[in-house]
Amino acid sequence: MLVNTVINNRICYVEMQNAEHLNCLSEAMCEELCNAILAGYEQECVAIVIKAQCKKGVWSAGHDIRELPQNGEDPLAFDVPMERLLRLVQEVAIPVIACVNGTVWGGACDLCLSCDMIVSSDEATFAITPAKIGIPYNASGIMHFINQLGINKAREMFFLATPITARDALNVGLINRVTPPDELDRVLEEHFLNPLRRNSIMSVSAIKRQFRILSKGAMVVPSESFELINAYRKKVYQGEDYLEGIRSFLEKRSPQFKGKASDLDTY
Repeated sequence: MLVNTVINNRICYVEMQNAEHLNCLSEAMCEELCNAILAGYEQECVAIVIKAQCKKGVWSAGHDIRELPQNGEDPLAFDVPMERLLRLVQEVAIPVIACVNGTVWGGACDLCLSCDMIVSSDEATFAITPAKIGIPYNASGIMHFINQLGINKAREMFFLATPITARDALNVGLINRVTPPDELDRVLEEHFLNPLRRNSIMSVSAIKRQFRILSKGAMVVPSESFELINAYRKKVYQGEDYLEGIRSFLEKRSPQFKGKASDLDTY
């Protein structure tokens, strides 16, 4: 089992426990997380908390690079397990809270942003890293970051792929609360879970559904633009730099990217 699920006092605590592999969001991990979230909803919990057992200070290293396709398929297609997990976190009709006590990388950063709230230790960091591997992130993910952080901070995180501190994340609205590590569980319970237990879950659920609908409305993009985005992305994930990014990661060396921005100009 990669995930441990405990339901206590109307809260579903879901803990990633594959610390040996840095809680990578493998297909198996994503499937178990989805099942745990659905179980929490079906058992009428008022909230779901996603936590992690950490090793080397890592909450989750994000997408499992070993599972990325190398045959020209889209690594972030609509139906891949990680994308299904992100949609479920956003759409399940009760609040989902990320409780972060370590570094967050790549797709795990998107997982945290997909949650309704984030409570973090002051030692945590957050980084979105597709540019390090040569992955063309998808439009829905980029829009998610823009809506959460604003376009300038989203650009910084995607272009540089360097971690930002918990304090910086708090200042730009990425997370809700920062606390010392030894206060994390207490703050989570007192300031987030206890109020949720007291409030009307029907009201909270209706409001979450409205947030989801209204945020979708803010992301209306012409169909031609989506076609152009997919053309750009296809050029990348079917190119040599994408394969080089995966191979260099698996071989534990720095990537030698050779692609040029002008390689996309044919579209």
